[in-house]
Amino acid sequence: MRRRFREETGVNFDFAPMVDIVLLLLIFFLLTSNLAARQNTLPLDLPRASTTVQETPNLPLVSIDKGGKIYLNGKLTTLSKLGAQLKPLIRTSGGLVGLRGDERGNYGAVVKVMDVIKQAGGERLALGTRSK
Repeated sequence: MRRRFREETGVNFDFAPMVDIVLLLLIFFLLTSNLAARQNTLPLDLPRASTTVQETPNLPLVSIDKGGKIYLNGKLTTLSKLGAQLKPLIRTSGGLVGLRGDERGNYGAVVKVMDVIKQAGGERLALGTRSK
């Protein structure tokens, strides 16, 4: 009686599903890291405070750099256009506006921006600081 031996076949592992999962994770982390970095796009040297609060994501954010340039949600604007651009954003935020100014900036520019925010309907300001 003659026995037949089957040829031993090696175990094959398909890497395609693993590569798909790794690419999906990579895309997820890239997208979420870009959304989280929205507030840190302008190189502002914010004043320090001993107490800080996390910011609200749907808050309209006005930033003033040390040269006096004004930004609304990271986009350059002018003082004359700021009021019209802020009105619809203030309605959705309930009258709350975030204001970030460079520590070594012009105080007069900050006061002018605060006046425009008030005229556009802003009732409360959330001042941007960094922790000590």
